[in-house]
Amino acid sequence: MPSYKLVLEYDGTRYSGWQIQPSVPTIQGELLARLRRLFDEPDLLVAGAARTDAGTHARGQVASFSSSKTWDPARLRRALNRILPDDISVAEAAIVPDTFHARRSATGRIYVYTIATGDHIPPFIAPFVHAYHGSLDDSAMALAARHLLGEHDFSSFRAAGDVSASSVKTIRRSEIDRQGDGITYTVEGSSFLQHMVRTIAGTLLEVGRGARPASWVKEVVEARSRKAAGPTLPAKGLVLDKVLYPPPEP
Repeated sequence: MPSYKLVLEYDGTRYSGWQIQPSVPTIQGELLARLRRLFDEPDLLVAGAARTDAGTHARGQVASFSSSKTWDPARLRRALNRILPDDISVAEAAIVPDTFHARRSATGRIYVYTIATGDHIPPFIAPFVHAYHGSLDDSAMALAARHLLGEHDFSSFRAAGDVSASSVKTIRRSEIDRQGDGITYTVEGSSFLQHMVRTIAGTLLEVGRGARPASWVKEVVEARSRKAAGPTLPAKGLVLDKVLYPPPEP
């Protein structure tokens, strides 16, 4: 049975996240319905690398599935993009070894959260950023972000409904970058708790607006309590940028 890997881009605004749910639109649900139609397999299943929240976007979500039928990857990509909604697109398609699994094979994920500052936020980017009408100290935010590097118990940034087996995670990259009136927070880790990145972004925002010193973030981590951290920022500013995998064997 051939196994397939898809790299997806989507505007998550009108979706209730990746994971399929009854009676609401989801990315997994839309993709699965089209795949079952193309492959004529009503029991076909598709896995995703990350369970993005409702309203979260993606530039590099990865999905995988197996089928008894063989499609040329380029033809499959074209066929899917003709029948998927306009806010979901297949950027890449490939046949992969049957040992590949979008989630279990992943070694890391990169998320980017964007905050737009100033009085004018163009409507063309508004659905993809969190608007903050004021100035932010990006240098202080960058210093604060470094306190998150390494292995920590991230309970302070964990949603109440999170079902992860462990709140201990390893962050390999935690960076603030200013681009004009926008500030981006880029974070790379092996995996993340529910709402973790959005709550980190809200905590860094508190530092940026001068409400807390950069060193406070270290105290938040050590507290291991959601009450210690800043607010959870809206999902629309968050993008799953890339899913990381081991290099292919020679």
